[in-house]
Amino acid sequence: MARPPAAPGTGADRVVLDHVAVAVERWSDAWPCFVHRLGGVWHSGGINRGFSPAQLSFANGAKVEVLQPWEPQDNPFLRRFLDRRGPGPHHLTVKVPDIVDALDRVRAAGFAPVGVDLADPHWKEAFLHPRQATGVVVQLAQAAEGDWVSPAPEGFPVGPQPAAALRHVTHVVRDLGLAVGLFQGLLGAAVTARIDPPDGAWRAVEVTWAGPLALRLVGPGPDDGDPAGLREWLGDAPGRVHHLAFLLPESPDPVPGATPGTPPAERVALGVEPGVGPVVVVPPEKNLGTGLVLRGPQAPPLR
Repeated sequence: MARPPAAPGTGADRVVLDHVAVAVERWSDAWPCFVHRLGGVWHSGGINRGFSPAQLSFANGAKVEVLQPWEPQDNPFLRRFLDRRGPGPHHLTVKVPDIVDALDRVRAAGFAPVGVDLADPHWKEAFLHPRQATGVVVQLAQAAEGDWVSPAPEGFPVGPQPAAALRHVTHVVRDLGLAVGLFQGLLGAAVTARIDPPDGAWRAVEVTWAGPLALRLVGPGPDDGDPAGLREWLGDAPGRVHHLAFLLPESPDPVPGATPGTPPAERVALGVEPGVGPVVVVPPEKNLGTGLVLRGPQAPPLR
């Protein structure tokens, strides 16, 4: 999605998973969870053709972008998404130092990028369609040097909680090898963790870039069956974003609809390492289509 020009400053020159975007009807719908409960602070945002992006930053610098429709008749992609699927995860943004080089590599691998726009020297972008990119829109972006920030809009709330750290996005995929090939082989991530639960219901590979936000890819276990219900949950999709994983600075307050304790290896707990300690699971139907796994400070690091 297009961005205003970057402010002067020192910009990153490495590949990073910059943010995960979630779609909602109104920005304010997302504030109770991401601001009041998880302590997100305003980073940047504004009005764009067809949508309005609002980026929230968390304790480790990782960001969630909240998208709301704005005059959708001019650019109806977000309105179509909400009408078809309802609120929930929308895309992942990978920032690259040279988007032309990145596009050459993905095209050589058989991908057909869409929405390629290299006209703006401050923000060049292209997208990988979810049918090719393991079930999630992947935005490739080359930003001008500097980190663009903007004042918070009038009335933006201040969260009463200390900020949590957004550690990783958990993405369920039908073909784990294909997903690792995309994000590691083509988009520059490093494999930093592999998780194989004792029951074999699923397996996970965590990939990381230079920034604070990681991606945890979860696929069916090696058994012939589907004990975790992954294939049923995916339907005919090659993948779906399952939840965002946060590390809380202190014991969480009760969360409506959440299940405290160490959960079993079921759909809402996919990708959680065995024996990590107390967690709070918030299923997507309780949080505008975006599932959460919240871990307390007593849990060990993710990697």
